[in-house]
Amino acid sequence: MIQAFESCHDGWGVAVLVGVPHSDAVFATSPVNFLNERTLKGTFFGNYKPRSDLPGLVELYLAKKLELEKFITHEVSFADINKAFDYMIKGESLRCVINMIGN
Repeated sequence: MIQAFESCHDGWGVAVLVGVPHSDAVFATSPVNFLNERTLKGTFFGNYKPRSDLPGLVELYLAKKLELEKFITHEVSFADINKAFDYMIKGESLRCVINMIGN
């Protein structure tokens, strides 16, 4: 994070943090980096707007133009939800589907 921000060009450089940093991550830099008009931005879920973006994605999926299944790495029952958190914390899962109905 810090290297990306500090490598930005003075005056118009922009660093965008994507994803969720590790819980122990710390961002420390000289305040001068901000005074030199470097910009630090963050994005959560890619600035995705469910209300306007989700209907189009559903249409693509139903038309078989969006392959979501290949991104699912694990499936667990609701009773095993802690396994899903373990996968996430260990970085072992891209997407984990939690089945709310079956075992």
